[in-house]
Parts: sequence; C-alpha cells; structure tokens
Amino acid sequence: MNLLIRNGEVVTAEGHFVGDVLCRNGVIAAIGLGLEAPPNTEIIDATGQYVFPGFIDPHVHVHAPFMGTFSKDDYSIASRAALLGGTTTMIEMCCPSRKEDPLDAIQLCKKNAAGTSFCDYSFHMGVSRFGDGTAELLREIVEDEGITSFKIFLAYQGSYGIEDTELFQTLSLAHDLGVIVTAHCENADLVSENQKKLIAEGKTGPEWHGASRPVTVETGGCRHFMTFAEMTGAEVYVVNTSCSPAIELLQEARKRGVKVWIETASPYLVLDESYAELPDFEGAKYLMNPPIRSQEHRDFLWKCLADGTIDSVASDHAAFDFATHKHMGHPSKDRCMDADFKLSGKPGNFTMIPNGLPGIEERVKILYTEGVRRGRIDLQTLVRVASTQPAELFGLYPKKGTIAPGSDADLVIWNPAWTGVISAETHAMATDYSAYEGRPVEGRAEHVMVRGKIMVRDGNWVGETGWGKFLPRVAKKRKALV
Repeated sequence: MNLLIRNGEVVTAEGHFVGDVLCRNGVIAAIGLGLEAPPNTEIIDATGQYVFPGFIDPHVHVHAPFMGTFSKDDYSIASRAALLGGTTTMIEMCCPSRKEDPLDAIQLCKKNAAGTSFCDYSFHMGVSRFGDGTAELLREIVEDEGITSFKIFLAYQGSYGIEDTELFQTLSLAHDLGVIVTAHCENADLVSENQKKLIAEGKTGPEWHGASRPVTVETGGCRHFMTFAEMTGAEVYVVNTSCSPAIELLQEARKRGVKVWIETASPYLVLDESYAELPDFEGAKYLMNPPIRSQEHRDFLWKCLADGTIDSVASDHAAFDFATHKHMGHPSKDRCMDADFKLSGKPGNFTMIPNGLPGIEERVKILYTEGVRRGRIDLQTLVRVASTQPAELFGLYPKKGTIAPGSDADLVIWNPAWTGVISAETHAMATDYSAYEGRPVEGRAEHVMVRGKIMVRDGNWVGETGWGKFLPRVAKKRKALV
C-alpha cells in the first residue's frame, strides 16, 4: 500500500517547511504541497505535527556480555522500544573479547537479529586484538559481511582493550580499507590504579565509580587516540564524550587536520554525578563509562551540540537490571534480590557493577524536551545529530537520515502537544528500572514507519515481527599510506 502524509511540518537537517510526503513501495516518491493520492493509498493528516526522518541510534548494546552474564535485551525487545521512541535504525556494538574470533562474533550478531528485529540494523565490528590473520579476517568482514566501521577500546585491558601496536595496525588497516574507527577513550592504566587505591581504602560503593575515572582519564585517552589517528590518517569517531577538556582536545586535533567526529550520549545531557551518589545502592543504576559528570560539563555539551562541535547523540543503551545485574557489585555478601540469579556470595564493589543505562526508547524524547523545547537546540540540529550525521558517517545516507525522493520511507510523525512522564512501569524496554524515572517529557513519536510500513500508530505498537533488515554498507576505498 502507498502512504501519503499531508500537511505536516517536514524537518530535515537543512530546514523545515509545511508539505506532503508521498511514499510508494517503501521509498519516498515525492515531496511537495497538495500532492494527489494514487489508488490504494493510506492518507495520514499530520497537521500541527512534525515529520522527521527516521532516527538512527549509532551506539547500542543489545547482546552485551559482562562477567559471565548478559544484558536483558534481545532484538525483539530492543527494536520495539527503539521504534516506540522514534528510532528506526540502530547500530549495535559487536564486541568480541580478545579470546573470541571476530568473524564468529559478527555472524552471531547477525543471527540474533535476523527475523527478530522490528527496525533496520547494522553493526560496528569490535577489534580487541590484532595478530596473525587478523587483517585478512577484518578485510573479509568489511568486504563480505558489509560492516564498514570498527570499534576499539582504550580501556578494559585484558578483555576488550587493545594494545598500542594493535591500535596502530587497526587504524592503518582502517585507512587502507576506508573504514571509520569508533573508539572508547580512557587511559586504562590510570583507571586500574585508581580502582585499586579506592578499594584498598574501603571505598567500594557506586559513589566511588566516578572518582576512579575522572575527567583527566578520559582526556588522556582522547589525547592518546588522536596521536595514533594523526599518524595513520584514519577517520575516527570518539564515542561517549562526556566532558569539556576532552572535547576541547578533540577540537584542537581537528585544527591539525585529524579526521575526528565526536559523539555524546543522552545520559550526559540530563543527568549529573549526584545520581551515582544516591543512597541504598541506588547509585548503581547510573554507572556508565566514562562516568556521568557535573552540571558544568552537561551545559558545555549542549553548547557544543548547538554550535555543531558534537556530531551525534547516541543512547549507549545497555539493558542491565538493577535487582540482579547491578547487584553483582553490592558490597554485602547477600546482595542479590533475585534468588534465581546466581552470584558467588562474596562481597562486591563498584568495579563489578555492569556499566550502562537502558535508554534507546527515551533518547529522542530527551533531545526534543530538554533540547528543542528548552531552546538549547533547534529542530534541524535535532535531526542532524540524531539521524542525518550518523547516516552520513556510517554509510547509510541518503537511503537513511533524510526526507528526499529515493530515500527509504523511514518517517516519524512527532506530536509536539503530547506530554507524559518516563517510567519503568510504562516503558517497553526489558529492564526493571528507568534511568530517567519520573522525568516529564514533551512530544512523542505518534506514527513511525520503517520502509513505508507503519510500526507505531497513534503512539501504539502495531509492528510486524521480523520487518527489520540488516543494512550492508560499502567502505570508501582509499590508498594505503606510504
């Protein structure tokens, strides 16, 4: 069936105007005023509402391992929550450990999503080691599996963290293949030493997590990464940027010609360090890496979104339950609230708390409410950082990330008059808590389409199982450095 959206305010990264959008066979066929509806066309009146391109979350963890357990999501749950929040495409971090085979890992990720995901999806390929045969495997993953972005960690040494020689080899190969490298930037040795010191002093609760990974640790990781990016000429993308010194350092690298893009995550925009200090272990709900910072850094992030310094906003969604997963790090022996969840019985500490917050469903609501409605950013910036720029950076544009003839009919009709309150009682995510519990929000995704298929209608779920497709991407070919 065809679809005609009439009289909505069509918003792209370039501007906005009142008009109609006609969709045929899953793609946008025409944009204009007073478009005629062909036979067998459903008409939606979007008067007084925005029509956005489908939003893209460039950084999610669906199948996330941690200390022998996994996050609570599967693709059915995560993709449904994504669509209810207006996200029509997500890119998962496929992160094998140093002991795992990367090709096996990416094929497992594809298997987990195939026939299950409601929204479209792709992956970043984690590179946790670089030895004999790694270059050939990664080349195969890029050329045959359609994965054109890598993910590396400068933290988590011994599991996911990469050594300097491996870092240089990965970036050099990425430059040769035309692949962009996303990176988690923290100084792993400093984190380790800080953690040991705090725990030896009996400082084991979640309120000490931030002290173990201060701003200097993140900034140092960014400086280290920029050195290697500059040496290799690789295109790079720093994830989860949380603080002003790190962003200022990345801006200086840009001035020197380093091809670096900057991501922040929605928790950094509305939460602050005081959440990790909540009593009765409640602070464990808010642990992520790098940690959530003070309000001055939060204000700086909004400024950088408005002026274009920050390129994208992700959710960094990771669905770990509070009652079970997060209690792995409780300092008492009897720390688990769920008898079916197996633990060692030994006292825990903040290093054992799974990091990450559930948030794929709330990212766009937060950006719209706290950004657009509060006057911090405009509508075009919202689209740029949550849709268009991720599509451009990760090889999905112009099929995704814009409203234009020939683009996929991934569309969100946004009702700005709707108001509500975020709560774990009503969210679609699998977790037993919300990181934004009780937060008022304005506006919601009223109708959501993926390739012309209506998945959310009048704010209610009507999705079709398995509608989501894997999105193979093609790398930008370039010559190796001499």
